[in-house]
Amino acid sequence: MPEKFDVIVVGAGPAGSSCALTCAKNGLNVLLIERGEYPGAKNVMGGVLYRKQMEELVPEFWKEAPLERPVIEQRFWMLDKESVVQFGYKGLEWAVEPYNNFTVLRAQFDQWFAGKAVEAGALLINETVVTECIVENGKVVGVRTDRPDGEVYADVVVLADGVNSLLSKQLGFHKEFRPDEVALTVMEVINLPKEKINDRFNVEDNQGCTIEIFGDSTKGNLGTAFLYTNKDSLNIGVGTTLSSMIKAKLKPYELLDYLKNHPMVKPLIDGGESAEYLAHLIPEGGYRSVPKVAGNGVIVIGDAAQLVNAIHREGSNMAMYSGKLAAEAVVQAKNREDFSESSLNSYREALYGSFIMKDLEKYKDAAHTFEKYPQYFNDYVPMMNKAMSKFFTVDGTPKREKQKQIMKSVTGEKGTLRVLQDIYRAWKAVK
Repeated sequence: MPEKFDVIVVGAGPAGSSCALTCAKNGLNVLLIERGEYPGAKNVMGGVLYRKQMEELVPEFWKEAPLERPVIEQRFWMLDKESVVQFGYKGLEWAVEPYNNFTVLRAQFDQWFAGKAVEAGALLINETVVTECIVENGKVVGVRTDRPDGEVYADVVVLADGVNSLLSKQLGFHKEFRPDEVALTVMEVINLPKEKINDRFNVEDNQGCTIEIFGDSTKGNLGTAFLYTNKDSLNIGVGTTLSSMIKAKLKPYELLDYLKNHPMVKPLIDGGESAEYLAHLIPEGGYRSVPKVAGNGVIVIGDAAQLVNAIHREGSNMAMYSGKLAAEAVVQAKNREDFSESSLNSYREALYGSFIMKDLEKYKDAAHTFEKYPQYFNDYVPMMNKAMSKFFTVDGTPKREKQKQIMKSVTGEKGTLRVLQDIYRAWKAVK
């Protein structure tokens, strides 16, 4: 290897590959380091990829990328123990180019994406752990790996090493994240013939469906579950904040088993064969948890920078866009031959001016609010299900009287003022 690169990118997930690809396209000498056997071997997400940010990196990528299904329907479930209130949107405009989003399997997609960076000129090294950043005179000048003679140098090091970024922590960019700032998600890939998937989810071969599930899927704790369709498999998973797991003494695998055996979920996965079991930490702290993202000779992107919008299940698109912004800052710094913090702060400025930080700022209080006030999951979801059951049960009661009974049961149980306070608090958290 050359003694020195223009940029070293640590981590070949969506953020790292995006950064490496953009840097290489601009003629920089790029080293992309991945700790897994191959890109995607250590990476996990529910499995939804958004088109917009990916298309900016690889135009018409859907013609060659290993995608599963274009998503044409997004459902949301408010789940009780034996019922569900559901709503969503299905649009056939999402079934044709350029599409809206896709389901993917990370092990396949990440290899392809990192391969695009290699095609552009980046050097990819797998099965290599970066143990620390090399710092000289207050500036990051390279990385130290677990390989023999494993010191590699660069003008800039980009950290895309995931939610538990030990490297940025070593640099003092953040402290240990609190249990309420991180969620643990467990998921399973279940093989199922595509004919059964099409029938059960009311889709055709090249059409997909996603279901986001709230309420009883996490036994009333703060968190969500999901069920996504692939070509001939399903991704099913559930996650809660670590603080919720600790308080409720939940075990992740037991929570997934509970979801799989729920009477509303079980018929959709019945007869499927388990193919893979995965677990992953997800940054949930949002706007207030974003660490320092630029320093002398170093930039932090993707999950390592806590760039996940849990409310809208957006993570990979934010990771890719942050990688692109970081690469543009590195290119500018290279043109100036200035890799100081003040020079690389153009990345921070671009990041905070983008949709990423604007969206995180919008929902900065949401997770804290819903965890502090558990009645939103514990009380209101079951209450909603009971109200719908009562309203749609035909028993000879006039509908106007039913409406009065429903309102009385809601306000009578918690009090009108308390209900109004809860509604206002939730609205304020997501407005």
